Amino acid sequence: MLSNSPNLLRLSQGQLNLLERCPRQFQHTYLEQLNSPSDPEHEERQTLGSRFHLLMQQQEMGLPIDSLLQADPQLQSWMSAFTNAAPEIVTPLRDNQTFRDSEHYRTLQLQDYLLTVIYDLLIADNQQAQILDWKTYPKPPDQHKLEQNWQTRLYLYVLAETSEYLPENISMTYWFVQSQGRPQNIKFTYNNKQHQQTEKDLNQLLNYLSNFLKLYQKGQLFPQVIESSKTCNYCQFAIRCQRNRSTETTKTYPLPNIESIQEVSL
Repeated sequence: MLSNSPNLLRLSQGQLNLLERCPRQFQHTYLEQLNSPSDPEHEERQTLGSRFHLLMQQQEMGLPIDSLLQADPQLQSWMSAFTNAAPEIVTPLRDNQTFRDSEHYRTLQLQDYLLTVIYDLLIADNQQAQILDWKTYPKPPDQHKLEQNWQTRLYLYVLAETSEYLPENISMTYWFVQSQGRPQNIKFTYNNKQHQQTEKDLNQLLNYLSNFLKLYQKGQLFPQVIESSKTCNYCQFAIRCQRNRSTETTKTYPLPNIESIQEVSL
């Protein structure tokens, strides 16, 4: 179901990942909009990544990119390597049977939330649809972790729900453009079993969020991860949460003691 209702809380894959990892961090970041001091190195990486995304968007739209490449040797190097690795993506054979759209935006209403996705590039024809996503960090993550990441799961789910494509005809490919040696890619196919599991997990996570929000309006904070969780060691809110960053780390439980949280009538 599609909706543009302004009363719905918009959620992206990043917010779902954060909510699952630590509800209290989700509260501080998205409800209270608290920010940590900026990290210049992190900002520089983000800026370079954004410039590559803009470069790919302009390339797809047929706009000139020579000035962007000449102004930045790093972008030029990445683009050259990516063109050699995937010429069919950078300079495809255009035909009337294939739909291509960069920065493709879709929304899906689920419960009282508006799930939002932005595909770096969507390629589709009468038989199948491909989601492509550009990554500019040097080392691809563990494939299993990437498969369980809400970006992968939500992007595939939303496309299946908002199009006529069967899950089996949808795929998602990540391109890591500055991997050592040459660009690398990780491709995920989809199927109905995965689709049903994602729907179940999404509804469960959104039910938790609805309960947390109800209690938050009554003055109760979102739950925290267990005190020994390594999540706190890398969190900018560790001091606010009275967590010791040097605590010995153990296994992380993203939604601790969730069954013990009092159910709130919706």
